[in-house]
Amino acid sequence: MMSGMRFDEDLGPDRGDDNFHTDDEENQAHRSCEQYEADTESDIVRAPSRNLSQNSIDVNINAWPQSYRQSIDMYTSVTPPSLGFLGAASLNSLSTLDKRHSISDSGSSTTRLLNSQTSLDKEVPPSPSQAAKFSIYSSYASKGSLPELPPPKERCCSFPQAVLNGTNVLCGIGLLTTPYAIKEGGWLSLILLALYGVICCYTGILLKRCLESCPGLRTYPDIGQAAFGSTGRFFLSIILYLELYGACVEFLTMMSDNLASVFPNTQMTLGGIHLDSHHIFGITATLVILPTVWLQNLSLLSYLSVGGVVASILVALCLLWVGVVNQVGFHHRGTALNLSDISVTIGIYGFGFAGHSVFPNIYTSMKEPSQFSAVLITSVTFCFFIYTGVAVCGFLMFGDSIHSQFTLNMPTQFVASKIAVWTTIVNPMTKYALTMTPVALSVEELFPEAWTGSHCVSIFVRTLLVSSTLAVAMSFPFFGSVMALMGSLVAMLVAVVFPCVCYLVLHRGRLTKLQIATCILIIIVGVVCSTIGTYSAISRIADQM
Repeated sequence: MMSGMRFDEDLGPDRGDDNFHTDDEENQAHRSCEQYEADTESDIVRAPSRNLSQNSIDVNINAWPQSYRQSIDMYTSVTPPSLGFLGAASLNSLSTLDKRHSISDSGSSTTRLLNSQTSLDKEVPPSPSQAAKFSIYSSYASKGSLPELPPPKERCCSFPQAVLNGTNVLCGIGLLTTPYAIKEGGWLSLILLALYGVICCYTGILLKRCLESCPGLRTYPDIGQAAFGSTGRFFLSIILYLELYGACVEFLTMMSDNLASVFPNTQMTLGGIHLDSHHIFGITATLVILPTVWLQNLSLLSYLSVGGVVASILVALCLLWVGVVNQVGFHHRGTALNLSDISVTIGIYGFGFAGHSVFPNIYTSMKEPSQFSAVLITSVTFCFFIYTGVAVCGFLMFGDSIHSQFTLNMPTQFVASKIAVWTTIVNPMTKYALTMTPVALSVEELFPEAWTGSHCVSIFVRTLLVSSTLAVAMSFPFFGSVMALMGSLVAMLVAVVFPCVCYLVLHRGRLTKLQIATCILIIIVGVVCSTIGTYSAISRIADQM
């Protein structure tokens, strides 16, 4: 960049055609452009190396998992990337992406200069580790082992798109459980909801600073590896995949519960085994979802999943409609604080704000990464208000009889209730495959190289994973308790503890005492809440079995 600045000073502010009157001047300009390109290429190679050496961070690009970034990118589906998930299309896109980082050899010298300047102004120069990542991804794609995935996204996401992506990640199935959380913790537990919103917004910003601490960091596992080596990457990846797996279990439980509420008298005896409506519809939902997990092109599901924001708003409006227009009313009062069961509330609220596995991908996809903090604040604020509104309305309407999913309490004779229930049933069908695909790809990476690219192996792995989620959902059909467990055991670590720990490690020696004290306090709060919430959730599940 310094060579670019020197070249601008030599040319002056005006680089119009009147500056090139003679052939000698044209030749001199041509030589200057060539020298600029050579200097630029040299700077691109040298600059990241200096930064890496200064930060003393060495990210092993060959570490497992390699598919995390591309698979999680499918959650940020509002952006307009090329979603050619088949191998050849992905390779073509990768070729285009690689060319975007290089200096073109065709065209006039002035055009090449302007293009290279624009590229340097708008983008962070790729580090050697990034180039190697593209190379590795090309190798995977050529083997056919990652046929579903696009290449890493360009920075093409605007502020509204990023807000929609963030809201879509945060405002999910946790919305259905917020009235139940008030029942368990009391009205004052809403203070915890606000506190978690603030903490998760802050830790999301810490993840952004961790990404900026070293060139080449693009995902949450990258941050874990930069802070704690391959062990940190492996451990953090396991936690993130466990969170996705748990979400898939909750999807099946939610669909089977709501279908059973629509058709409560359904039952069957098969091979001497009696199946009630919950088991029948759990199996039915799994059979409907299974083909979507086999798909090699998830672009349609990727775009449909954005409807999750609309679905959440629609369900909330249906709840309000039933209370006001259908005159169910808001009569229940409840307790101010219930300390004996507030640990369940802790896990549920923690699950509701845990979108940190996707936040780094949203950040790296933005046109203006400096706006990421505003994106987080906007998304978290919106989710806080819709969570609070649904929690208050739902509990005032149904009181202590509220189920872990408020749709199960809504009177079935009303049209608004039917819309809410069927929205809750259909929406997970568009999200299940996108949620399970990162887990499936990470498992497929562990297979021998000779097996990679085999569609039969892929189908076998995904069928086995989907079947296992069905088995877990049928064995532990306790939606609220399982969500509390996932929120306390997994989400609390991902959203509260790990961002602060990684931030302290990666910025060691450059933080103020206030920043260190804040992170340590948040870590203590996260560990205590995680321990208490996990113990309480496991105890409750054991009692319900």
